[in-house]
Amino acid sequence: MPTKGKFVLASASPRRRELVKLGGWEFKTLPTAVDETPQPGEAPQDYVLRIAKSKARAASAETEPDAIIVSADTTVAHAGQILGKPANPQEATQMLQALRGRAHLVYTALAVMRSGTETLLTDLAVTEVPMRDYGDDEIEAYIASGDPFDKAGGYAIQHRGFQPVESLAGCFANVVGLPLCHLVRTLGKMGLNSSRQVPENCQKALEYRCPVYDRILQGEL
Repeated sequence: MPTKGKFVLASASPRRRELVKLGGWEFKTLPTAVDETPQPGEAPQDYVLRIAKSKARAASAETEPDAIIVSADTTVAHAGQILGKPANPQEATQMLQALRGRAHLVYTALAVMRSGTETLLTDLAVTEVPMRDYGDDEIEAYIASGDPFDKAGGYAIQHRGFQPVESLAGCFANVVGLPLCHLVRTLGKMGLNSSRQVPENCQKALEYRCPVYDRILQGEL
């Protein structure tokens, strides 16, 4: 694996930092500022891949040569529409009302780049998320907590007070913001080995029995 200080996570997200720690990797963070405005008619998968690559390239320009840059971007898509981070309580309310009692898709793109070169690999995780039929009073209380405003779709799957998701049959870490098994397999394509305990550590930390991690690591999903 990269030596200490050579693995750079191009993200300011505390959730992504905590997930990366589960892999046992030594890393430092380097937040980047890129324009995350979707382009007209842009599909969700194309959007997250474009932003993840932009973040990786922006971080590479500020990093010593031969460092491994890891970046990610996550979005929620409902009825073909990209749902970003709500700007205010009204937007958060509209998003959560639109999502409740229905299933939507969460997309996370990964970009892994070796700085100082043109080597850049990407991966994409997609998880179907069925939401429970929570009430307006629950939405109001959740918004009052301040939690929705830095999260795509206006919710956190791991929030213990709100618990918006009814059930899940895919990658939980993807919905949090960093699909670890996808990261493991992408790093492997760069010739970088990872601990075999990553899936176990992820499931233990997220308190979730993952039914798909082996298929992801085998490249099936």
